Amino acid sequence: MSIDLTKLRNIGIAAHIDAGKTSTTEGMLYFSGKTHKMGLVDDGTTVTDFDQEEQERGITIYSAAVSFPWHDHMICLIDTPGHVDFTAEVERALRVLDGMIAVFDAKEGVEAQSETVWHQADHYRVPRLCFINKMDKIGADFGSAFDSIRQQLGAQPAAVQIPIGAESFFEGLIDLVAMRAVYYTEGRQGTSGREEPIPAELEHAARRARHRLEEQVAETCEALMEKYINDEPLTNEELKAGLRAATLANKLQPVFCGSALQRVGIHRLMDGVLDYLPSPLELPAVTGVKQVAAGGRAKKKTPEITKEESVECPCVSNAPLVAYVFKVVADKPMDLYFVRVYSGTLKAGSRVFNPARGCKENISRMFRIFAKRREQLDRAEAGELVAVIGLKESLTGDTLCDARQPIVLERIEFPETVISMSIEPESSADRDKLLDALGMLARENPTFQYRVNEETAQTLISGMGELHLEVLINRLRRSWNVGVRVGKPRVSYRETVSAAGEGEDEFNRQIGGRTHYARVKLRVEPYKPAEGQEHILFVNDLPEEALPTHLAEAVEQGVLDTAGTGVLAGNPMMNLKVTVLEAHAHEVDSTEVAFDAASRRAFDRAAEAARPALMEPIMKVQVVVPETYFGGISSDLSRRRGVVTDTRLRGDRRVIDAQVPLREMLGYATDLRSLTQGRGGWSMEPSHYAVVPADVAASILSLV
Repeated sequence: MSIDLTKLRNIGIAAHIDAGKTSTTEGMLYFSGKTHKMGLVDDGTTVTDFDQEEQERGITIYSAAVSFPWHDHMICLIDTPGHVDFTAEVERALRVLDGMIAVFDAKEGVEAQSETVWHQADHYRVPRLCFINKMDKIGADFGSAFDSIRQQLGAQPAAVQIPIGAESFFEGLIDLVAMRAVYYTEGRQGTSGREEPIPAELEHAARRARHRLEEQVAETCEALMEKYINDEPLTNEELKAGLRAATLANKLQPVFCGSALQRVGIHRLMDGVLDYLPSPLELPAVTGVKQVAAGGRAKKKTPEITKEESVECPCVSNAPLVAYVFKVVADKPMDLYFVRVYSGTLKAGSRVFNPARGCKENISRMFRIFAKRREQLDRAEAGELVAVIGLKESLTGDTLCDARQPIVLERIEFPETVISMSIEPESSADRDKLLDALGMLARENPTFQYRVNEETAQTLISGMGELHLEVLINRLRRSWNVGVRVGKPRVSYRETVSAAGEGEDEFNRQIGGRTHYARVKLRVEPYKPAEGQEHILFVNDLPEEALPTHLAEAVEQGVLDTAGTGVLAGNPMMNLKVTVLEAHAHEVDSTEVAFDAASRRAFDRAAEAARPALMEPIMKVQVVVPETYFGGISSDLSRRRGVVTDTRLRGDRRVIDAQVPLREMLGYATDLRSLTQGRGGWSMEPSHYAVVPADVAASILSLV
């Protein structure tokens, strides 16, 4: 059955941890009639936090999809984690969604992860609403939270509501579009509220806020600006239409308020989703790269590309299929793949083409997902989010399309891992079982990596933080019944070079009764990749007759493999440019094996000559403490080689932003409790990699 795309909203909900995302989602499900009781995060009874780990910890770890009706529309919503260790879940959700609700704590305003998810939404140009939650919380301040959105995020928030009271005196809100007061009396929690005229004591504040809203909307539309400057009042319909257009263009972000836990303001927030966030038809068509193979046909193996052209994929069901895999869930007996259909129709029982892997895949069955429940479907049309099973080779970020018209959509760029630990099975019999389980985890989680040291046979797992790895280890034990022993967390270092260096090697050896010959000369030098580019740039400008394509590919593979183990302490290398200066091949004896081996040794020599340097992850740290502890905390961060980048007051507390090496932040939670008598809070997320000072690097390398 075809769906009316004009009445579909694909949205996400994102915020800092504990701002109230999941509670807001619960309220929406309850009022839409999809559930009959509103679950509580603390009790582990929410619909979207259905994993045992989430219920025990009281946090969202995995993004969860739900769908519910509202005023003859269908809202498909993804509830995302707030903890920075699981930021990949937010990234891949925003990649495929049409709109977002950003939730803010009315007392805390913009917090560290609030900034991260906001900038992720900026990157994907996602229109968004703001919901200032917890207006009934002690210390709640709508004005302060509103100002923090504008000042700290560089946003253009436009209040469509203002609260009536705050903290224990929070009674309701004033709708600035309808210019009506809405009261939520005790005992009637969760109703749509009781509308009344705005009381006299609040009328001035309401009219001033309405005037400011009209001004902001008029600034985005010439026709409305003409009315505004001529002192002609904007009608409610004109105001709403203008605000919708400005929201879709990312010029303004409507701001709502309420208390999700008390079910206050949820109705009007859901109305706002319909009023101001786009349907799939109202956004620009997604753009992909059309790949044309040699001879004009796509082959089963990855074809040699002779031409690439940008092509728009219209959101219509009768166009060629273009779908995007944005999440993989390792499940038994078959993996579950979450897919956004951008163009055409995806059918159960069909075969699709994955141009990134150069293979065809089967769509065995298809589902609409409601948290952990599944509703089987026969087809999904452009604009829909569904889950499928049957794929084998596809991974997060892959495109599924018609084999006759291969198109590749932009992949998601995930951050580098920053922390590692060793892991081994409790019994040697479980070693293969452990490696199989780690492979499944790596398939579903792009920010998780594992590798086996061939010399020591030690297995290292890497992720975004201690909590991230702890959750995955618990998953190994619960889902795959693999008993494991783990080492202490340690920083994931990288290596680079600080100068240019050259290296050459000749390989000439008899293997299996045949001579293998190659000679390669390489230059390695520092390189700063642009955003989204690979960390290692391989350049080969030698003519085909000097280095045939198949041998050049062997050189490149040898270089990349060797760079993955570094030259100082076995760490992956980054920010390198590797240039092939010379290559000598024999007409008969030169082989890919020989050029692979020669390039590895040539790279090692060039990298050693280029003054290799150790790099460490630098973390963006935010510490929130009472003002009296400001001096002590600042001094402690400096002692940890940290640089304070900003400080500001948030009510009676001081917010400190700093950049600190991860190595110095291990165990910080205990130290902060001691320094602030348990009254401080903090959060941390990866920022970038930087070269380690020479004296510190010597100390680190001496322990390897």
